[in-house]
This record gives sequence, C-alpha cells and structure tokens, in this order.
Amino acid sequence: MMQQRNPEDAALRERARRVIPAGMYGHGNVAMLPEGYPQFFERGHGCRIVDVDGNEYIDFMCGYGPNLLGLGHPKVEEAVDRQRRLGNCFNGPTARMVELAELYVETVRHADWALFAKNGTDVTTACVSIARAETGRRKVLVSSHAYHGAAPWCTPSSAGVVDGDRAHLIYYEYNDLASVEEGVAAAGDDLAAILTSPFKHDAFMDEELADPAFARGLRRICDDKGAALILDDVRAGFRLTVGGSWEPLGVDPDLTAMSKAIANGYPLAVVLGREGLRDATSRIYLTGSFWYSAVPMAAAIATLGVLREEDAIATMEAAGSRFRQGLEAQSVSHGLPIRQTGPVQLPMLLFENDPGFEKVRALAREAVLRGVYLHSFHNMFMCAAHGEQDIDEALERTDEAFACVRREFGG
Repeated sequence: MMQQRNPEDAALRERARRVIPAGMYGHGNVAMLPEGYPQFFERGHGCRIVDVDGNEYIDFMCGYGPNLLGLGHPKVEEAVDRQRRLGNCFNGPTARMVELAELYVETVRHADWALFAKNGTDVTTACVSIARAETGRRKVLVSSHAYHGAAPWCTPSSAGVVDGDRAHLIYYEYNDLASVEEGVAAAGDDLAAILTSPFKHDAFMDEELADPAFARGLRRICDDKGAALILDDVRAGFRLTVGGSWEPLGVDPDLTAMSKAIANGYPLAVVLGREGLRDATSRIYLTGSFWYSAVPMAAAIATLGVLREEDAIATMEAAGSRFRQGLEAQSVSHGLPIRQTGPVQLPMLLFENDPGFEKVRALAREAVLRGVYLHSFHNMFMCAAHGEQDIDEALERTDEAFACVRREFGG
C-alpha cells in the first residue's frame, strides 16, 4: 500500500534505515501506527499538512500538540521573521527572554518566576531537581502509566535504564487519594514532591478529568508534608485555559512544566514557580546551548497575544465539540459504539468491545487513507485553525472510515 500510494515516502524510509537507527525513533516513528501513515512531510498551513508525496491531511495531531494556532499563523510568523533577521542564538539571551518571563508571571496566577528550556522532558526533570534541592529529600510520587518525558527516570522504555534511575519514585493511581496517602506513608520523611498532570491522559486508556477533591487533596498533602506539588502541564498547557490548566479548580501548584503549544511549533519549554522555590532553582545547574534562543521566545510572545486576542481556546472548544458530536452520531449510525473522553480540545477516541484496539486502528487507517490524520492510541489535539468547514469535511471522510470498520468487524 505504501509503495503505491507514497513512493517518495517509501524511498525516504529506505534511505533513513541506512543512516538512522531503526529508520526513525520516538513518538515520530509511524511503525507504531496502522499501515498507510506517512513518515515524512513536506509542508502545511493551518490545520492541513501535506506529505512528501503530495497527499493532504486534515490534521488532528498538530505535531503531537505544538501547533496551537495552526501552522503558519501570520502574527507568529511575522514575529519570528523579525527576530530571525536580528539573530537567534547569541552568547546570552535577548530582551525577549525577560519580556516573555514577565508575560508568564502576569498571566499564570501561581507563577513568580520563569525558567526556559527546550523540551517537555527538560522542564519536568528540572521540576523534580528543584523540588529535591529545596527539600533535601529524594522521593517523588508519580501516577501509574503517566508519561512525563524521555529521560531515564521517566521514559516508558526500560532499555538503557538502571534500577537507580527510578529508585526514588513511588507510584499512585490518578484521582485516588487513598493510594496517594499510601505512597506518602511509604516515603516517610523523604518526600520531595508529588508530580501529577492536569487530567489523566495516558496512552491506550480513556482520559479522566481531575476530581477537584483529588486536586485539593494533593495540595493539602504537599502543604502538610512540606513537599512540592508539580503540575506537568506540557501536554494541555494553553489549550484549556490561559492561566494554567488547574486554575479553574482553584488549585495552585508550586511548579508547572509547560512546552508543546507555548510557541506554536517553535522549540521552547518553561518552568513556572512560586517565590519560595526561587533560591533552590538558582542553586541547581540548568542550561543548554539553545535554551536562550530568541526566535522561539518571540514566537511565544506572539502566540500568547493571539491566544487572547482571537479567543483561540473558545475556537478550539467549539471545533472539538463539533467533531466529537459528529463522531458520536457516526458511531450510532454504523452501530459501532465508541468512547470519547477528556476535554474536547484534546480528544481521545476508543471503541467499546475492542480489547486489542483492532477497531480503532482500522478507523485510523481508513481515515488517513481518506486524508484525515487521527491517532489510534494517543489523545489528539485541536488547534485554532480547525474551522467548521474543516471539521465537516473531516466528518464526511470519517463516516466512510466508520463504514469500512463496520464491514470489517460487523456490528
């Protein structure tokens, strides 16, 4: 199928296998996805992407989250071009770093300072180090099956990981305070932090919104134990609210890690923290040759401006609701019950009675062959460029995909 539909993609895969281990790595390796998915892309605009063979897709992954406003947003690109002409990587940062830090401190209620990096893994790891530096303790509670990055302490793979990398992690179940209390008891006097996400968004599982009582319970426990509450907002940040994903719950973490969407596709990550952790942050050594680059910071300043000016979160919520309602109607029409969970801006779709994920893989396969890029086991992402026409066009194609699933599996 790939040889006929995507000959240029197939040729690039063969070349890649000679010079890149396994031909590709990490979440970008489409070997994990159903047959028919392109590995290499050529261009994109808004919510549409085009592979190297010229096939266009209505994109519901948005680069696995970074494309918040849509590819090529004019105000972001204008800011990027202006800064690029001035320069990007110097011996130190530009004024954009201070300007962006000021914006985040003004915007996020619990933030008294900001520290910039490049990737989500950078900032979740930094948060753990800051908590340990502040408390002088080692143990960190993390939710079972949660993804916090690709460093040895948190990678989902065991290859290259030694026992010591995770020796001080204790696991709890999301939204289950009793399991958190058990973890706290196991940590004893050595609890440095509790790490959590704004909602449960583990792969291959239904998403689960945070119970407000659970969030308040984590805050209370951390206050009682003198531990840091860390919110990994890398995946959801700026898609749910501008002020941090737990702001509507009235629960302020001590540290927040954000990345993905904050610069609309340009590489940037940030730790936002409260005043009491400023000294500990200044004592640990955190740096990277590209961490001070000015172009992504200019993009982030513009992204936050557009997010507010164009009410982009409301746009994503409306598009996500329209898409969810359409998919539900199609599942009923074709007699194929589905489960759609989580915020509509970060939708997750799984089938009932599909323990091996065959139905959802078939739906994703048939959709991508019709120019709709879905995911078969990961939450998806809406962007502000998803208009009603895009959603309706995508639904016309997913209706055909549902019909194919029905023919393959029956009712």
